Amino acid sequence: MTDHNNSSPAAPSPADSDPWAEIRPYADAEVADVLERLARDNELLNALTRFRLPRLARIAPPLARMLASHAVRREVKGVKSVRAFQQRIASYMDRMLRTSTDAFEVSGLDQLDANTAYLFIGNHRDISLDPAFVNYALYQAGRDTVRIAIGDNLLKKPYVTDLMRLNKSFIVPRSARGKRAMLAAYQKLSAYIGHSITADNHSIWMAQREGRAKTGIDRTDPAIVKMLTIARRLADKQAHFGEAIAELRLVPVSISYELDPCDVQKAQELYDMDTRGGYDKSEFEDIQSIVAGITGNKGRVQLHFGRPIGADMGTADEVAAEIDRQVIGGYRLFPTHYLALEALGDAPELVARKAITQQDRERFDKRLAAVPEPLRPYWLAQYANPVKHKAGRLTL
Repeated sequence: MTDHNNSSPAAPSPADSDPWAEIRPYADAEVADVLERLARDNELLNALTRFRLPRLARIAPPLARMLASHAVRREVKGVKSVRAFQQRIASYMDRMLRTSTDAFEVSGLDQLDANTAYLFIGNHRDISLDPAFVNYALYQAGRDTVRIAIGDNLLKKPYVTDLMRLNKSFIVPRSARGKRAMLAAYQKLSAYIGHSITADNHSIWMAQREGRAKTGIDRTDPAIVKMLTIARRLADKQAHFGEAIAELRLVPVSISYELDPCDVQKAQELYDMDTRGGYDKSEFEDIQSIVAGITGNKGRVQLHFGRPIGADMGTADEVAAEIDRQVIGGYRLFPTHYLALEALGDAPELVARKAITQQDRERFDKRLAAVPEPLRPYWLAQYANPVKHKAGRLTL
């Protein structure tokens, strides 16, 4: 993705204090060293060879790694800044859109000032693509890309951390032990987000809740809203809650996928939770979900930007409710959603049959037939719930 202004924080000199060094995105001055480290990272090279050279990886792993290292160096040759790194990613986004989506539509962005930083807070369906589509929309409009909030639970491998921080991700602490450590971590995170918006004038994307909405129900966690205001309210004990929110220029964002490439995996997780009381995530499952999301068929995708939330909010619950209102209001329903509701036999009066073609029905039936029988209620609910949520008919 292209970032038309400075794409990352200025590299700190040894004499400078850098309070966010452990969580912030990488600076331009750090890019060359990080890329060199990645080109030598055996875990990354092994992952690449398993994906691109599986036979050679089995027969001659050292040779496969050497070829992968050469490919990495070739791919990033000449990349000396975060902006240049994101420009390489833009070409892959172009290819992904051509091969795995039928359409990508953006609305609401033209109502936001191109020179103002916003805290975009959106519904969360795909680990990597939700912020990637936001970035692509901004890139297409000639605007700066965002800094992306990513949980440290996804950063179990050093090479994953490096790749994410190169792409302007900053780290959300979820593994801190003890209340005191967690509070300190969230205070630092809150201060970084506030600094990015108000001092750096650099936009941020973060999800409205921890983890993807596997049920298809988009709801904001008020605890995230509270976290966002911690630093401001600690710095100024007299600060009104609504002022702290307005200062962040919080904009709800809705992303709608006609098809979810990870829908069966999500259904399996929900089924296991219901029948076994837990779900055992495999070692590389998050990486596999990222790859599946990128390469799998998504049908049509719509991204809608809402309006900034003002200072008339008194509590975190009120802010969360307003985010939910805008997110579900901007959510687009596709034939897949109506067909799932019809298949469940739930709220038939909400099924917009005029929006469904025979081709839609045939594609849906084929997709449903491939879902294992025990998982089908969970699979269908993922697509049906947004219809009920939008109509105010969701019972939790």
